This record gives sequence, C-alpha cells and structure tokens, in this order.
Amino acid sequence: MTNNKNLLLVSSGGGKNFKLANSLKKLVDSAYPISTKIINLELYNLPLYKPGINTDNKVAKGLSQEFENSNAFIFCAPEYNGGSPPILTNAITWISITTNNWRDCFSGKIALIGTNSGGDGLRFLASFRSQLEYLGTIVVPKTISVNDKKKFNQDSAKRSLQSLIDLL
Repeated sequence: MTNNKNLLLVSSGGGKNFKLANSLKKLVDSAYPISTKIINLELYNLPLYKPGINTDNKVAKGLSQEFENSNAFIFCAPEYNGGSPPILTNAITWISITTNNWRDCFSGKIALIGTNSGGDGLRFLASFRSQLEYLGTIVVPKTISVNDKKKFNQDSAKRSLQSLIDLL
C-alpha cells in the first residue's frame, strides 16, 4: 500500500452521518498513510436534476472532481423511505452527467457504506450497494450501521475499514 491513495468520506448531511464520517476519518488518519477528506453534500448547492436542466453546473463539476480524484469512498447516509436520501441520489446523478462517461468517477474504485439512521438502515445499505455496484464500484461486504439503540462500535468499524484498506 502506498501513501498516495485518496479516500473521500461523503456525508449526506451535517448531522449524525457527518459525525459518523468524522469518527471514521479519525480512525483512518490514526492508522493508515492515506489522504482523507470529508465532504458534506448539504454544502453543495445542487439543483434537483431533471431532464432539460442546464447541465453546465460548476458546483456539480467541482463535486465530480472530488470523486474523480479519489481512489476510495466511505459513504455515510441515513435510510430515507426504505432507500437512499434524495440528496445523495441527486449528487450521484449530477456526478454521472458531468463526466465523459457516466461511470468515470465510480468505476473500479472501492467503497464502504455506513449509516446512522432511525432504524437499522438495512434497506439503504442494500439499495445503495446495488447502485454503487451498477456504477462499477467495488463495495466492501462489511457495512457500518449506527442508530439510537446501536451505538458506534470502534472495534467493528476498524474491521470494516481494514476491509476497505485491504482492497486498496
């Protein structure tokens, strides 16, 4: 493993999942020679993507650049109505249309999925895994799930992170 790998931690918002992303970043930074960066999708003022919208969007291109420059991702988002939060789906849509090939920012890269949801977040974890794999991303089998009844388990998180690092 070389130290020129870039890990992008993507939080769907600034709340509990941003806190989860920060906890994971601290674990990575303390154990691995990898460059890490956290982004909060709420800070990217992306309009709702819809057919016919002007796709020459500097914010979307900047977000795409963050993804393009990364070798791996950790996504932290809650389950919304049994699936992905709209902000995450919208961001991925913008990323996919601002590159030459819609899979450019995802294909062949490694991802770990985490959630801090009201429940167990299993539907989000499963549906988002499917979406990432469709985009060509290699998704680590282990996931991280946190909620009010299931607190952050640092030892379990370290094992999940190790699975990600082993694939880099």
